[in-house]
Amino acid sequence: MTHPTIVPRALPAGAPAVPGRMRFYLTTHKRHWLRLTDVPLFLKSEHWDRAVKWDEARGPYAVDSGGFMELKDKGTWTRPPRHYVDDLRRIWEHVGPYDWAAPQDWMCEKAIIEGGWFGGQYFVGTHLTVEEHQRRTVANFLELRSLAPDLRIAPVIQGDSIPAYERCVELYENAGVDLRTEPIVGLGSVCRLQSTRQGAAIVTAMAAHGFKLHGFGFKILGLEKVGHLLASADSAAWSSHARRRPPLPGHTHKNCANCIDYALNWRERVISAIPSQRQMLLTDRSAA
Repeated sequence: MTHPTIVPRALPAGAPAVPGRMRFYLTTHKRHWLRLTDVPLFLKSEHWDRAVKWDEARGPYAVDSGGFMELKDKGTWTRPPRHYVDDLRRIWEHVGPYDWAAPQDWMCEKAIIEGGWFGGQYFVGTHLTVEEHQRRTVANFLELRSLAPDLRIAPVIQGDSIPAYERCVELYENAGVDLRTEPIVGLGSVCRLQSTRQGAAIVTAMAAHGFKLHGFGFKILGLEKVGHLLASADSAAWSSHARRRPPLPGHTHKNCANCIDYALNWRERVISAIPSQRQMLLTDRSAA
């Protein structure tokens, strides 16, 4: 199999162009939005699984591995690492260089591990320990980087408490990975804790290491509390927000849960709602 030559940029696009500023990605399953806007987008790799037509990205984007749904529905990873690497290469070749891609990490939320009904959703459960999830997360990152050292695959730290996250950091250190030098470090399993005191404490503790953190699935309450400590964040909250409201004036669909106009307007509202002293989001698209 012939792979395209990939030369990483000295400063990956996922790293803020200006110190202290955060890149805010809109999470979407609509891959054609890449040709419609230069606003940073966050998409799952699986959205390209059946792609026939490929849209070249106008602006920055990052790639999620889809780990939450994979573990929620199946309790394990079914896509081999080499397959995932091939998918990332194909996306890079056809869509353009992405900022970074998430590894096939293992979230540590209670629902993912224990299984059962949570928030109206059924989780099959991995029935493993937090420690095993962390070990597998680090092992997968090392395997992916070994298979594709030229791809921008970001490490992710996982845990369910500050001591657990510190233990995950130590696993990376023992493996020879200096997270302080990584362009971006994903902070997993905080999505449902982000607006709580515990979530803020976890983000603060990890930021104190000097990591350039990415917050997965952050909403406005989380950004108000700890957005100034993040290098980047993504959110799909605009879609559920739109689903509970009537469509925008002049829009004929039932609601705007899949509407780019609503998503872009929501993004602007989120940015303007962040307190001015903490408003570090990249509102200047030219800086993106």
